[in-house]
Amino acid sequence: MTLAGRTALITGAGGGIGTAVARAFAAAGADLSLADIQPVTALADEMRATGRRVLDTPTDVTQSSQVNALVQATLKALGRIDVLVNVAGTVSFGPAETLAEAEWERVLAVNLKGTFLCCQAVIGPMRAKKYGRIINIGSILGKNGGNARPWLDAGEQANASNVAYGVSKAGVHAMTMFLSRELANAGITVNAVAPGPIASAMTQNFPQRLRDLIPVGRMGNADDVARACLFLADESSGYITAEILDVNGGMWGD
Repeated sequence: MTLAGRTALITGAGGGIGTAVARAFAAAGADLSLADIQPVTALADEMRATGRRVLDTPTDVTQSSQVNALVQATLKALGRIDVLVNVAGTVSFGPAETLAEAEWERVLAVNLKGTFLCCQAVIGPMRAKKYGRIINIGSILGKNGGNARPWLDAGEQANASNVAYGVSKAGVHAMTMFLSRELANAGITVNAVAPGPIASAMTQNFPQRLRDLIPVGRMGNADDVARACLFLADESSGYITAEILDVNGGMWGD
């Protein structure tokens, strides 16, 4: 797979998955526009050292003005946007009974609204080129109702992602399906990658008894997700759209 001559915009580039996607795409030959809430200077410098052209733009994806500015800055500096990978996201834990309204709104603003704003902002430039790959990051939790089993152990829910997170990711899956149909005749594919439990700073408290339920015997890692994104970003994947690609070690299949 090659992305030589392509430019990829990656949100949430400062996190584990975003960083892995950036490295995989740079290795495949892509120039990169990296966005996160804070600058990702070290990652940008690392990618430039590989010979890639790189833009680093701090961006709050919940703000349409900042997202639009990011897209315009990318077009000005790098000339095009061929691939968008929406990694920017946040997590939330605990039971629905005590979930604060502000927390619900925060999670949906980042995970769902932010993903939509980024998708919306690249449609015009991609239509103009009659080519595009949009890859959203969903989740197994948008499909399976959550990993926790509170009927067996109420404590599992406290350390498991909650209903706000699951709803936000289910919305990302639905968005992917809608946009794939709307944009198919413009040469733009829209897919999602739905990871299962991924080892990261955010999953340090993932209970061992839930880890033991993963059929392949381990948690996933960021590179597992990045490789799936690279596959969907490749030009040869143009007949694949509306796919929610599970990367979960066998925890869920459909």
